[in-house]
Amino acid sequence: MSDNGTDTKAIELPASMTVRQLADSIDSSPIEIIKTLMANGVMANINQMIDFDTAAIVAAEMGYDATLEVIDQVEAGDSGEIPLWRRLIAKEKEEDLVRRPPVVSILGHVDHGKTSLLDSIRQTHVQEGEVGGITQHISAYQITHNDRLITFLDTPGHAAFTAMRSRGAQGADIVILVVAADDGVMPQTREALAHARAAQVPIIVALNKIDKSNANPDYVKQQLSEVGLIPDDWDGDTIVVPVSATEKSGLEDLLEAINLVSDNMDIYANPNGEVLGTVIEAEIDRHRGVLATLLVQNGTLHTGDALVAGTSHGRLRAMFDFNGNAIEEAGPSTPISVMGLNEVPEAGDVFRVVDSDKEARAIIADRLDRQKQQATLAAPAMTLESLFERYQSGEVRELRLIVKADVQGSLEPIISSLEEMKAGDKVGEIGVNVLHADTGNISKDDISLAAASQAIVMGFNVTADVAARKQAEVEGIDIRNYNIIYRLTEDVEKALKGMLEPEERETVIGKAEVRAIFTIRKIGKIAGCRVTDGEVRRNAFMRVIRNDKVIHDAPVSSLKREQEDAREVRQGFECGINVEGFDDFKVGDILQCYIHELVKVE
Repeated sequence: MSDNGTDTKAIELPASMTVRQLADSIDSSPIEIIKTLMANGVMANINQMIDFDTAAIVAAEMGYDATLEVIDQVEAGDSGEIPLWRRLIAKEKEEDLVRRPPVVSILGHVDHGKTSLLDSIRQTHVQEGEVGGITQHISAYQITHNDRLITFLDTPGHAAFTAMRSRGAQGADIVILVVAADDGVMPQTREALAHARAAQVPIIVALNKIDKSNANPDYVKQQLSEVGLIPDDWDGDTIVVPVSATEKSGLEDLLEAINLVSDNMDIYANPNGEVLGTVIEAEIDRHRGVLATLLVQNGTLHTGDALVAGTSHGRLRAMFDFNGNAIEEAGPSTPISVMGLNEVPEAGDVFRVVDSDKEARAIIADRLDRQKQQATLAAPAMTLESLFERYQSGEVRELRLIVKADVQGSLEPIISSLEEMKAGDKVGEIGVNVLHADTGNISKDDISLAAASQAIVMGFNVTADVAARKQAEVEGIDIRNYNIIYRLTEDVEKALKGMLEPEERETVIGKAEVRAIFTIRKIGKIAGCRVTDGEVRRNAFMRVIRNDKVIHDAPVSSLKREQEDAREVRQGFECGINVEGFDDFKVGDILQCYIHELVKVE
């Protein structure tokens, strides 16, 4: 019952929404919502995003019983928290849950033996009668060890692993980090480790190539300790298993370690519950049409079921196990290939079974509409400036960082300072979590990890390559560059305290080349120009550059396009420019247009 004595109304709300959207959902006015938020200590405007928990409190005070709207949110991605399919399973009745096989993903540096290890495990431990009978290779399969099933995801690397997480999937329960005993911890090892940690799953290290004459396991264990993976035989909590994929040694110990770790995890599902899972990969087969590899994570999937996966749908015409054998049903943790979807879904899309094709089409139409709305109301990027505000609104609980430096000598004091900040009490309740720290320029992989984990990329004496910058712009990732260590740590501390303010900076927005000189009465000399890069604006500043030297710097006093005043002129067009206090233009001069704006500290 609600406070006014009427029956409460059930309502489903998404994981996040604006105040206006909440008002529309519960037939209330935005003003009433804002008043209720203020009464609960939350200051918000009409367009501010609020999370589900906050919205549920407001809805409850207005007579609504809110539950999380899973059907549309499974597509929305994650922020490093519990995947939404796991939340759905958490709603199942305890008596209906049964243990399911663990799902394992293998990550590591290139050439450290991931594929060889997977092949050795598969050839040695597939179920009896299936050895050599594999008719196709799909990216997931099951093996049996000590009468217990284990599901392996054979992804092409940590980039695919992250793509799944960024869409809210996180298919793996356990990560095997493969490290070569003769090569040690390499850059991609650190990246893979960062992705596994961001996914918040247990890590087992497979110390591969132990049979090599130049193998140095103790040295590699020391390297592992330095990145926070202290081996269990060094009194740490990371299981490190020596293996040789080529000689097929240590495989039993590795599989036993997987079972040991899974025994200490709550790996359950309801085989009779709602059917949903993750798309592992998909392609168009010349003979069979759309062929998708799926991992069932709850419920039991049957041939003939109507399925929705992302913005694709269809009724399953056929299902095959990882050996290519036709099957009629598949339960939790089972990898399968299916036929019948109308288009290729994306890896990481969460699929679910619906009652009819009509319902599937309606869901997809609604999702496409929401995607259009979200494109115009995209959530703001995680920035240092917005950190404290987002913490107060309940959107974040920690500051996630990816740190890149020019040399190890720079990286160590930075990480040390951040760790001290994390341990101290001077920054309040917000945690600092360094997901990944390494030397070298900022790469596209760093941006992918940041996008999947809502992290900020911080660089010291490094640059971001072109591909990384472009992806950061698309993903809304905050890249901050420094050349003084204390400025980096100072900015982090200020952000944690809610004190960081943007600074006024100069931004070059365009260039023009002087092609001719004109004299106009009452104005003086006008430079007839062609804009060669970006744009020039009337309310901006202009540098006159001659022979690579700046000879004048002043505001733009007039900008004309075809004898008419113009506010801006873009690349490729011609215009007339007059600069305040200057009339000594010459053909060939370069005019650099810039503005002053408040921007993030770099």
